[in-house]
Amino acid sequence: MKKTTLILALVTGMSIKQLPAIAQNTQPYQGVVGKTLAESKEWWAPPVKAPAGAPNVVWILLDDVGYGASSAFGGLINTPVFDSLASQGLRYTNFHTAAICAPTRAGLLTGRNHHYVHVGGFSHTILSAGFPGYDGRIPADKGTIAEILRENGYNTFAVGKYGVTPDEEATDAGPFDRWPSGKGFDHFFGFLGSQTDQYEPDLVEDNAHVKPDGRHLNEQITDKAISYIARQKKAAPDKPFFLYYAPAAVHAPHQVTKQWSDAYAGKFDEGWDVYREKVLANQKKLGIIPANAQLPPRNANLKAWNSLPANEKKLYAKFMEVFAGFLTYTDHEVGRVVNYLKEINQLDNTIIFLVIGDNGASKEGTYTGAINKGVMGKRLPDEEAIKVNLAEIDAIGTPQGKQTNYPLGWAQATNTPFKLWKQDAQSEGGTRNPLIIFYPKGGLEKGGIRKQYGHVIDLLPTTLDVTGIKLPEQIKGIKQDTLQGTSLFYSLKDATAASHHTKQYYYIFGNRSIYKDGWKAAATHHPDYIDVTAPGKDSLNNSYENDVWELYNLNEDFNERVNLASKYPEKLKELKALFDSEAKTNNIYPFIDWDDVFKRRIHKTSNTKTF
Repeated sequence: MKKTTLILALVTGMSIKQLPAIAQNTQPYQGVVGKTLAESKEWWAPPVKAPAGAPNVVWILLDDVGYGASSAFGGLINTPVFDSLASQGLRYTNFHTAAICAPTRAGLLTGRNHHYVHVGGFSHTILSAGFPGYDGRIPADKGTIAEILRENGYNTFAVGKYGVTPDEEATDAGPFDRWPSGKGFDHFFGFLGSQTDQYEPDLVEDNAHVKPDGRHLNEQITDKAISYIARQKKAAPDKPFFLYYAPAAVHAPHQVTKQWSDAYAGKFDEGWDVYREKVLANQKKLGIIPANAQLPPRNANLKAWNSLPANEKKLYAKFMEVFAGFLTYTDHEVGRVVNYLKEINQLDNTIIFLVIGDNGASKEGTYTGAINKGVMGKRLPDEEAIKVNLAEIDAIGTPQGKQTNYPLGWAQATNTPFKLWKQDAQSEGGTRNPLIIFYPKGGLEKGGIRKQYGHVIDLLPTTLDVTGIKLPEQIKGIKQDTLQGTSLFYSLKDATAASHHTKQYYYIFGNRSIYKDGWKAAATHHPDYIDVTAPGKDSLNNSYENDVWELYNLNEDFNERVNLASKYPEKLKELKALFDSEAKTNNIYPFIDWDDVFKRRIHKTSNTKTF
C-alpha cells in the first residue's frame, strides 16, 4: 500500500475500500506533458457542481407515528409546523412504508425494495439471517441518495436514527463502509441502531461514538443539523445540501420534559374510542379520506375504554399525554430547522419531504403499556404489568422511564382510520403513512391533496427529477443497479393524474400482501401475535400454507373493511401468483418470522434487542 493512501485513509477516517470514491471523481488527464514546461499544457479537472438552480433537499422521517396522530392529518395532537408545511404544500394521502423501521429506511435511502437491498428484517445480529433478502447489508451496487447527490455536487448530512448498520460493524473499530460516512454522508450525528434512550443515547458523530451531553436527543440532533448547514453555507453559499433528518421520535422510549406533556393533561380522558371518532370527523373535513368513510371495528382483544376501571384509565391517559407531548415537541424541533432556513433565505430554495412515520403506530407497548418492563424477554402478564405501571406512573415520560411505550388502545386510535398497526405488512394500518411535500420555488398548489399511490422507494427518484440529476452508472467504481421506485414528480402539479406506481409487495415477519392497480391481497401470519415474549408463545405454528388470504378493493374500500376473497376467487388467485413472482424477484424467500429468528439466533447473543 502506498504511504499517501494510508495517510489519506487516516486523515479522512475512511476505510481503504472507500478511497476509490475519491479517485473515481478524477477525470482522465486532458493536458499535455512534454519534456519541458514550454512543451507542456496544464490542465485541472473542473470541480463537480450540482445542476444550476438545484434546490437544497431535506428529508424528514419520523418514527412510529400512526396516520391519525398529527393534526396535519386530522389527529388530536398539535403539530403546527407540519400543519404549516402541509397548508403551503401537498398532502399525499395514499403513501406507504414497509411496516417496520429498518426495511422502510433501507428502501427510502436506496429507492429499491427492502428485501432487494437485503434488509427484509433488520441489520441486527439477532434479527438478520444468512440469505440475500435478510443479511442486513445493503450492497454497494444499490447506492443511496446521499451517494448519488454527493457525486453530483451536494453536501450531505444525516442526523438522528440510521438503523441499517450491522451490529458487528457498529463499533469504533468499524469497518465504516456501512456507517453513514460509508454510504455517502459527509457528516452524521445520531445513533446507528433502531432504538435508543432520549437522554442517554448510544450516540455517534461521524465515525466514532461520543458521550451525550444530557440534553434531549431531539435538541442535540437539531443543533447539529443547523450547525452543518451554517458551516456549509458560510464556506460555499451557492452549493446545495441534502439533509436527512430522522429523529428517534416518537419511537419508544417516550421521553419528553413535562412542559410538553403537561400541555395535554386531561386531554385524553375521554379515551381511545372517542379519539377515533373525533379524528375520523377531522379527516373527512380535511378531505384526506372519503366523506362516507367508516371506522373498522376495534382490533381483536382491545377493550372498550368505558369498560376499564378508573385506575387503568388514569394510567393509560398518562401514557397518551406523554406520547402527544413527545410528538408536539418533535414538531417544534423540526420547526427550528425550518425557521433557520428561513432566516438565512434558503427556505424558498429548499424542497422538504416529510414522512410522518416509518410505519404505523407501535404495538410493542402491548395491552398495558410499558415503562421499565418492555425489553424483549421480560414482558409481564397483564395484571402484574398494570400493578407495576401504576406504581411507576410518575416515571412515564421521564429519563427513568427507560422503555416507556403507550398501550395498544392508543396505537389503534393514532392509526385512525385503519385497523392493525406496526409490523402488520398485510394491513394499511401497518403501511400507510402521511407524506407532505413543501417546495415554495416549485410552484406547488397550496394545501393540495394528492391521492396517487406512493411508497418510500419513490422519494429517491422524485428527488432526482426535482434536482435534475440522473442515476449515475457507477458509484465508487461499482456499476449501479436500476431503481425500483417510481418518481412522484408527475403528480406534483397534477392532482388528477393516474398513479404511476401500480404494483407493490409487502412482507414483515410472515405478514404479507400484494397491491396491484387498486386491488390488494393480504395474508396474516399469527393473527393475534402481539409480543414474541408473551407467556405461552414459545412455540408457534409456522405453517404459511394455512394462512388465510383476504382480498380488498382499495379504490372502493380504502381502509379494508370488506373482504372480497370469496366473491372474487380468480382475482385473489391472480394476486397470490403475483406475490410469488415478486417474492422471487426481490429475495423474499425463504419466509422468516419471529419464531424462526429467535429459534435460530437467540443462542448467539446474551443481549436483548429492541426494535
